Amino acid sequence: MNVVRFVVAGTLALAAVFDPHTARAQTDNYPSRVIHVVVGFAAGGGNDLFARVVGQQFEKIIGIAVVIDNKPGAGGRLSSEYVAHQPADGYTLLVGATGQMSIATAIYPNLDYHPTKTFIPLNMIASFPLMLVVPADSPVKSVKDLVAFAKANPDKANYATSSPAFTIASELLKLKTGMPAQAIPYKSSNESNLSVVASQTLFTISDGPPAIPLVQGGKTRALAVTGSERSPELPDVPSMAEIGLPQVNTQLWSGFFVAAGTPAPIVEKLKAALGQAIADAGVANKLKAMAVKPGGPSGDEFRKWIDVDIAGFVDIVKAANLKFEQ
Repeated sequence: MNVVRFVVAGTLALAAVFDPHTARAQTDNYPSRVIHVVVGFAAGGGNDLFARVVGQQFEKIIGIAVVIDNKPGAGGRLSSEYVAHQPADGYTLLVGATGQMSIATAIYPNLDYHPTKTFIPLNMIASFPLMLVVPADSPVKSVKDLVAFAKANPDKANYATSSPAFTIASELLKLKTGMPAQAIPYKSSNESNLSVVASQTLFTISDGPPAIPLVQGGKTRALAVTGSERSPELPDVPSMAEIGLPQVNTQLWSGFFVAAGTPAPIVEKLKAALGQAIADAGVANKLKAMAVKPGGPSGDEFRKWIDVDIAGFVDIVKAANLKFEQ
């Protein structure tokens, strides 16, 4: 008798779970509780600041509390793994960056998630180029000079890097110019830039926030920014495309994701609210102050961007025969 009751109770429970009317009600009532936004880096870093700036406006638009949860570790990969295993109900979002999404997929064959299969890309928050800098007192005044110096002095040709993203960008420059350079690892892009200030390394390619103040302060010299557009913060510095190296086009980005399987109406509601938040003038100005370009593609266009990203990074890693420890 007890077994029969158990079976009946279990059947009724399953019926409740898979009842289409219940699922419809959950979708129609979304959101009805706190939304958690998971960031894979410590508080105060770029992605954390992106999440908080957009999150405040997103909270006003979506009409429910939004909490930022920092789960740092493994270059953001721990946060991706965490969100991948949460219910696909729209209450746990991920702020994913290029490194933990596109680059990790390209360099780690045993990654536990995939950015466009395990997740649904929602909205890009911002994108930004990288800066190629050398010591301020270096005789190197251009990328052409840098390539010539490295070829003439291979024993002095090295570069500072603190992540696979910067390593890949530097190796891409080597592949497209034929210049030699040995990677010297550092713990952060700030340390990489300071190594250039001290002439411990010949150059570094890094993100803007640590590089731009040193350039503006006369501590380093910027030779180029990756991609086809100049940086508004360094308007006199040419883009790689302008100097004849359009293939050196590494752009990093950050964006919102939700677990695959999230109901389409919830996905659309999230995309609309996040897109409105990112486009807000106050939010956009705060993002611009962090040396990034606000906004970008959403939905399918964002997914296509990421898939193209991954293929490009795979090609560079193979061509440069790069190996990374997971």
